[in-house]
Amino acid sequence: MALLTRIRGPRDLDRLTPAQLADLAEEIRGFLVEEVSKTGGHLGPNLGVVELTIALHRVFDSPRDRILFDTGHQSYVHKLLTGRQDFSRLKMKGGLSGYPSRAESEHDVIENSHASTVLGYADGLAKANKIQGHRDRPVVAVIGDGALTGGMAWEALNNIADAKDLPVVIVVNDNERSYSPTIGGLANHLATLRTTQGYERFLSWGKDALQRTPVVGQQLFETLHGAKKGLKDFIAPQGMFEDLGLKYIGPIDGHDLTALESALTKARGFGGPVIVHCLTEKGRGYHAAENNDEDRFHAVGVIHPETGLPIKTSGKDWTSVFGEEMVALGRERRDIVAITAAMLHPVGLAPFAKAFPNRIFDVGIAEQHAAVSAAGLATNGLHPVVAVYATFLNRAFDQVLMDVALHKLGVTFVLDRAGVTGTDGASHNGMWDMSILQVVPGLRLAAPRDADQVRAQLREAVEVDDAPTVVRYSKGTVGPAVPAVGKVGGMDVLRENPAREDGDRRADVLIVSVGAMAPVCLETAELLAAEGITATVVDPRWVKPVDPALPGLAAEHRVVVTVEDNGRAGGVGSAIAQTLRDAGVDLPLRDFGIPQEFLDHASRGEIMAEIGLTAPDIARQVSALVSRLGARAVQA
Repeated sequence: MALLTRIRGPRDLDRLTPAQLADLAEEIRGFLVEEVSKTGGHLGPNLGVVELTIALHRVFDSPRDRILFDTGHQSYVHKLLTGRQDFSRLKMKGGLSGYPSRAESEHDVIENSHASTVLGYADGLAKANKIQGHRDRPVVAVIGDGALTGGMAWEALNNIADAKDLPVVIVVNDNERSYSPTIGGLANHLATLRTTQGYERFLSWGKDALQRTPVVGQQLFETLHGAKKGLKDFIAPQGMFEDLGLKYIGPIDGHDLTALESALTKARGFGGPVIVHCLTEKGRGYHAAENNDEDRFHAVGVIHPETGLPIKTSGKDWTSVFGEEMVALGRERRDIVAITAAMLHPVGLAPFAKAFPNRIFDVGIAEQHAAVSAAGLATNGLHPVVAVYATFLNRAFDQVLMDVALHKLGVTFVLDRAGVTGTDGASHNGMWDMSILQVVPGLRLAAPRDADQVRAQLREAVEVDDAPTVVRYSKGTVGPAVPAVGKVGGMDVLRENPAREDGDRRADVLIVSVGAMAPVCLETAELLAAEGITATVVDPRWVKPVDPALPGLAAEHRVVVTVEDNGRAGGVGSAIAQTLRDAGVDLPLRDFGIPQEFLDHASRGEIMAEIGLTAPDIARQVSALVSRLGARAVQA
């Protein structure tokens, strides 16, 4: 790593010769494979943007010139070139974030790790520069072809193109993939550009051929050259961009440093909005990634650097349980269809797609469209299952509310990675869904506690044909089954209240366990029992609406405790508190959940300990509450 260790900032690149730059690119690829294989992370996307990132930092003067990365998972090379070369704790507590982080460097302008937003930022930053008189500060927005399938990107393009004097350089990193291969009309357009030899080559041939033609050859060539715009659209239809008012440069080989620097330099000097279309290869230089057809090692866990194979395997995860059950449902019901937003493999729908290729729809990075398209499918008699990460459902809230719920349509939303996900940081924790969905009339929300409940509640969800349903579950390995020992209404009793020695039929505490928090709640009950505090543990299964049997059960206890892997504000605890008030059940209630804060990246266990969502933390606070109530009773 002789060259890489000499790079402490972007301007250190200026002293390198072309040969040294090529060597640096190879050093960076070796570094990424070696380091990311130890920690896990977004390997494939970063291997694909090595030369592009080097060229960006040689042509533009960061941080004076703002370089922005859409989604941000391809920013590892950017980190290396801006002085951050300790990847030993990548995505771990106290280590580098897996995304741009303003706390790490002045070169990280934005921390967006939800796709399709960077062009909006670029539009605003460029307009601010203009107002403030900074005419010589271009804004560079790096966006992938996958992110360009998002509607927000095109809303921003419409505004950027309208301002002819805004120096915005839009670098399209076209690797034909987001997670998996990019789909849709835009992808087909970019594919046309990729496979075109270019009108300039055509004109070059025409000049040679026609000028050798007697008498009319020169005239024909001049006419042909005058029709340049028409030929451009015919041979390489970049006119789609130019018709918006955007200068187009490309396609450029995204691994040719000379070509990249030339194109970016031209774009910088143009003074208005320019698109630089770069063709890159996701996973480039690492055979294990290049040969991985699924996602080119988009994101990996800890792997063996030579083979790309996982160092250790874990048990079955929540996602695969859902994927298997979807295939089973698909075989039983021809009306079941599935929708994914450019995440076929990550959300577990690949087996369904293989089994039922005509009943799966990948809409690109367009969660809003996914929800409305699902509404259309349901209106015509099908039952769509829309699978997204929990954090990404936020983007489709209006559509869930006004297009699905208002029309009383049977659409099932499956939310993967719900609750604390940890290492991807604030943007990926699925801590908002059970709060924002509480306000949707008619919506029913299930939180399975184990694999058996994922299967059962998914089946219950798709039986509902007059309202949206939601099934949400955690990230990672699913634990052992948590059996029910009884039933109260629609709720599973996980631990019954043991008889009290003083003959009082009321137990001390009713613990309402939400989803994957069941093991924590059962452990909490055991810790309380060791202190002589009796507890009942129930799993409502469906947390919205609140089970009508809950107020009666709560009245048989002195204290109600709710435990959820969701934000406390407006979550399940709040809904239960309101239900108890409405029923006239006046009991002390403690709601345990995620504080309304943006949580730094760390492991799930570390975060749960920091926010007090462990059994010892909960038991300690509940014990203190019960003790205070007992003391007040004695005083009375």
